Amino acid sequence: MARYAAVGAGRMGRGIAIAFAYAGHAIVLVDLRPRDPAATERLRAEAFAEIRQSLEILAQLGAMAASAIDRVAGRVQWADAAGAAAALPDAELVFEGVPETLEAKRDALAVLGRLCRADAVITSTTSSILVTQLAPLVERPERFLNLHWLNPAYLIPVVELSLHPATSAEALDRTRAAMTAIGKLPVVCGVAPGYIVPRLQALVMNEAARMIEEGVASAEEIDRATRYGLGLRFAAIGVVEFIDFGGADILHHASREMASSIDPVRYAAPPVIGRMVEQGRLGLKTGEGFYDYRGRDTGAYRRDVLGRTLAQVQGAGLWRPPAEDTLP
Repeated sequence: MARYAAVGAGRMGRGIAIAFAYAGHAIVLVDLRPRDPAATERLRAEAFAEIRQSLEILAQLGAMAASAIDRVAGRVQWADAAGAAAALPDAELVFEGVPETLEAKRDALAVLGRLCRADAVITSTTSSILVTQLAPLVERPERFLNLHWLNPAYLIPVVELSLHPATSAEALDRTRAAMTAIGKLPVVCGVAPGYIVPRLQALVMNEAARMIEEGVASAEEIDRATRYGLGLRFAAIGVVEFIDFGGADILHHASREMASSIDPVRYAAPPVIGRMVEQGRLGLKTGEGFYDYRGRDTGAYRRDVLGRTLAQVQGAGLWRPPAEDTLP
């Protein structure tokens, strides 16, 4: 029987099913909504068709052998509302992925509390509802946390874990271990709207839309700049690491200028940046910033950052060998 269950047979549940099946695990895809037999069969067929299509694309891209498609797809099981009572008691880690309404979550979590075994870790994949809003709806809330996947769930490594005050250390450890075992990179954040990635990317996307509206640049030019400028750079170095690498004073001054010329609210630097500048904690160049560089081989670190960045540029096919002399 499957050790893992994705509850909700939509896009997220299917992506989670692929992620576990690809990693060699049986997982059951559960549809809790009562439907007539014809509707149930249509949903099941649609879900498995999408799972197979995604695996076929991975094979076409060279990420897996075409001969492995049947084997991987065969690890995904199906349970409808009537079969949930038989499928869920064996699951040790459950991912609730029903529609993003509190009512739908309440109903699903009530069923999971009733059908899942007492030591099963229950998670919600919600992107918009706080973990503290959902925890009271779960039987034994100490085993509950939010676990936000980034689409496509089977492709993007990072998963964001948001804990409520009563989440047990055991539940966190087991979830983190399971995610790491299937090749994911779990990051933990507190109780906050938007987790980490959606909160950051919403600002970037809104600003891109504003630039189009203001006539600053076309959609094509903005996407070219973000893919091969912003994207390559932040694929090589983390956002906070980047602040330290350039210097908190650079961010402080740039924010001040853009706040005065574009928008005083959107571009105002947070107080922590001002405090760091006042304290002389500017980052790599002063030995302290958000990270502590004292006693560190900063030359080796700079080479490492350059190496990471160069690898991204090379991977994008944009690095050229040195040119020949052009002098006559």
